[in-house]
Amino acid sequence: MAPMNAVALGAVDFRGVTSALCYHCRETMPAGANFQVVTPAGREPVCCAGCQAVAQAILSNGLGDYYRHRQRPAERVVAMDSNSQNELSRYDDPEVQRSFARRIDSTTFEAALMLDGIRCAACVWLNEQQLGRMPGVLSVSVNYTTQRALVRWDDRIVHMSEILRSIAQIGYRAFPYDAQVREQLTRHDRKQRTRRLFIAGIGMMQVMMYAVPAYLAHGDMTADIEQLMRVASLFLTLPVVVYSAQPFFVGAWRELKNRRLAMDTPVALGISAASAASLIATLIDRGAVYFDSVTMFVFFLLMGRYLEGNARQRAADKLENITRSLPAIATRLPNYPSARAEEQISVAALVPTDHVLIRPGEIIPADGIVLEGLSEVNESLLTGESIPIPKQIGATLIGGAVNISNPMIMRVERVGHDTSVSTMALLAERAVSERPRISRVADKVANQFVAALLVLAIAVGTLWLWMAPDKALAAVISLLVVSCPCALSLAAPSALVTSAARLLHGGLLVTRPNAIETLATASHFVFDKTGTLTHGNMQLTTITPLSGLSAERCLEIAQALQFGSEHPIGRAIRAAPTVESRELEVAKGANIPGRGIEGEIDGAIYRIGNADFVTEILAQPNFAHCKSDDTITAVVLGNAQGLLARLVLQDTLRQDAKPLVEALHKLGRQVILLSGDGTGSVRDVAERLGIEHWFARMTPIRKLEFVRSLQREGAIVAMVGDGINDAPVLAGADVSVAVGTSAELAKIHADVVMLSPRLLALYRGILTARHGLRIIKQNLAWAFAYNFTAIPLAAFGLVPWMPLRSITRNSWSLIAVMSPMLVPAASSL
Repeated sequence: MAPMNAVALGAVDFRGVTSALCYHCRETMPAGANFQVVTPAGREPVCCAGCQAVAQAILSNGLGDYYRHRQRPAERVVAMDSNSQNELSRYDDPEVQRSFARRIDSTTFEAALMLDGIRCAACVWLNEQQLGRMPGVLSVSVNYTTQRALVRWDDRIVHMSEILRSIAQIGYRAFPYDAQVREQLTRHDRKQRTRRLFIAGIGMMQVMMYAVPAYLAHGDMTADIEQLMRVASLFLTLPVVVYSAQPFFVGAWRELKNRRLAMDTPVALGISAASAASLIATLIDRGAVYFDSVTMFVFFLLMGRYLEGNARQRAADKLENITRSLPAIATRLPNYPSARAEEQISVAALVPTDHVLIRPGEIIPADGIVLEGLSEVNESLLTGESIPIPKQIGATLIGGAVNISNPMIMRVERVGHDTSVSTMALLAERAVSERPRISRVADKVANQFVAALLVLAIAVGTLWLWMAPDKALAAVISLLVVSCPCALSLAAPSALVTSAARLLHGGLLVTRPNAIETLATASHFVFDKTGTLTHGNMQLTTITPLSGLSAERCLEIAQALQFGSEHPIGRAIRAAPTVESRELEVAKGANIPGRGIEGEIDGAIYRIGNADFVTEILAQPNFAHCKSDDTITAVVLGNAQGLLARLVLQDTLRQDAKPLVEALHKLGRQVILLSGDGTGSVRDVAERLGIEHWFARMTPIRKLEFVRSLQREGAIVAMVGDGINDAPVLAGADVSVAVGTSAELAKIHADVVMLSPRLLALYRGILTARHGLRIIKQNLAWAFAYNFTAIPLAAFGLVPWMPLRSITRNSWSLIAVMSPMLVPAASSL
């Protein structure tokens, strides 16, 4: 066997040093097993060929540190047979990949993989290192909480089957993300958390039944009965300490192995010290016991984590409901429009340009455009908007929405991982993989707090040993148990998770966790105009006849001249409603870019466009009716005999744009309008919305420079935009919001994506973010106040553990300890 080039330990502390256990999975060696693996420390036994192959792969790839850092033994490995390896090859099929992989460009793909067997942070490290070293793997990020890996690879160099085999080589099972499998794992985790909490709660109540009589007796209880109470309490406390409190001991061991201090270290020390002291006192029948305090302490800590975990799970479930909203089957019209024959196919088999029939009550299978039909669509699952949205020909449909009223025929535009639902899932996955700034700061403070607490505990114990040895143990235990580093580390993330879930319910998808904190404190809100505060399409508002022709007749002529034009003005004129009339035929039509259109109708030459262009054909030029306010867009219609009409067009405001601006002003925020449009139209929108500060003809670079100038002056800038040209300024702002109809590039650079069509969702999101930030600050303040009050009392021996009043004192102090974690978690219920 070839020598290994990795550093690995032949024995790891938590496993014990014994050759009767498998080096990899730590299970008992079966009789007759003769498998070994070579390490720098010598030959180590392994239980089977599967564990042997995995251990060799880990060591030969230079990943032996896994055995030193892992906190739990690995699962026993079953060697992959040839059938299993062939099964992985099917994931290289482009048709199969379409169901789980997202194409970044012609050769780059990205996919979310479920990892089975992740047991601790060392497993995360091992998988990231293994995949990160593969040629062609561009990036990999493993999330311990969701047990999901986000992998991006170059398909010219490495294939998905090779990635899956590489993971299998180190003892883990990987497969494309499956919501059902994820639900099973989540259900198992929830059952385990519930079981631990239940046992701790039952143990706490039963122990208190034995502790209360001893407190009420005031020393009148006989020694044999008191000892009986202690022994009974001991047996009831053992399951709580050994099973329910296991996460705290595992966490503390992990922290010590990684040479860092966090919340689990003092908790584990406090539980261990109190349990050990109580055990000794029970065995020697002398001294104080703390069984009631230990069980109550474990129960309240688990309750806080249980509620915090449920809050996180509800946020994840909200996203899962969205990702699972697409149906499995779609009705395709393969010969549309020549024939209407139907066929039932898998949604995964749909491709862009396919035509799909969507009946009332059916779920839209992909993103697309309405070709036929007039209906209403419920997009509440995606946007939080409960009011059905009308859809007509040319309207955009989002996969996962529900058709309500009438049948529609849709042309498929985006499928698979290119759909809006998949983009949302990808952005949310990015948010989960990142840690918010305030959470990192809180963790750093908590680590320093724990270090200082342990030093203080040693000093207090030493001082009490010198002053009153009989009180030293009680003082140290009180100090460790009464402290609450958990609140410092958990108050921020639990409140942020709850806030993110509420924002998603209100139609705002947070893609970066820092966005909540920044959105709550933003001082300047900078808006793009077109497509953000306005609908982004021109609308014909007034027609002023300038001759004997009626407005209806002038509109008919204008629409005839604009037939086939793709200019926004031309589309707006054609879209204007008209009375039933005969069609006008245009001969010798000519489009002069930047000026207008000329055409012959019934033998007469007509022009529509700017004043200079139209008046060129007038027998007697008349400019009196051509003057235009620069706040609006206007064109004139005329022929050789004179001007016929003046047509005014405007970009329509979003319905709740003005209420949003007014609400931001009431919050004391400064609102600024930046647009690349001309001065007149920008000023018009600003005046109609009540925006004092506005700037026109702003290029993307000038927008970015403007935002940076605000930031240099100390402003916290929130940028709201929609288009590709907004991508630079969205990336440069302190927090960026992209509206739901935004281009994909704008969404990628945005911190928050507005899924709701209503702009007021942003205002409600700001209030939610402010509420979440306020809870975080309150929790941190309460945690600091509690710790800096309780710790000195415990250090001076003023926190008793045995008298009758300890029942009340324990209850209130433990509730105080847990409240910083319970408040944000319970607020999501």
